[in-house]
Amino acid sequence: MPAFEAQKISKVRVSNRAAYDRESVFAVLDRYIVAHAAFVVESRPVVIPMVYGRIGDRVYLHGARATRFIKALRDGAPASVGVTLVDGLVLGRSAFHSSCNYRSVVLHGEAVETRDEAEREAALAAITDHLVPGRWDETRPPMRKEMRATGVLRLTIEAASCKSRSGPPVDEDSDYDLPIWGGVIPLATIAGEPQGDDRLLPGVDVPASVSRLLAAGR
Repeated sequence: MPAFEAQKISKVRVSNRAAYDRESVFAVLDRYIVAHAAFVVESRPVVIPMVYGRIGDRVYLHGARATRFIKALRDGAPASVGVTLVDGLVLGRSAFHSSCNYRSVVLHGEAVETRDEAEREAALAAITDHLVPGRWDETRPPMRKEMRATGVLRLTIEAASCKSRSGPPVDEDSDYDLPIWGGVIPLATIAGEPQGDDRLLPGVDVPASVSRLLAAGR
């Protein structure tokens, strides 16, 4: 796949851990659930964790229209979005060589509020289905008052980078002779047993979207 526009925000400290092609970036972006969105309000940086959705080269974020997040970006402003998957704790024989195995993506672009109703609904469906694929079609359609109260931001990706690390610690040659344990502790996020709420109607079963999620072992 082609790379995003080459826009170096800063030097990559370990260049062999970086990738800039769409396939690498989207693989991480589509796997994770929570993004940290960064923007500037009154000359001060702000970072907010939130769920998101992706359609092509566009990432969608949403929130109440009254929030400063929506107000600050609704007319267009630079923003950045980052996601990280931690796959393991890497324990070196020295603190210096201890690390994490991870996959991460950082996106840069201009965020703007979309006011097109069809795009807004498609964005909210993408956000919902990003959490649990197929869930949007199982829920009731949003009411007009809910749509009016919700701001939807579109971030068109202008530049992106993907970084990752895998494998055991890389210790100093002399440290391998030390009687100190070194290795990796794998970490994973898994879906647990679904818990229906107390007001669930009798006979309502776990939906197909949830069953598929559990079967996939997310």
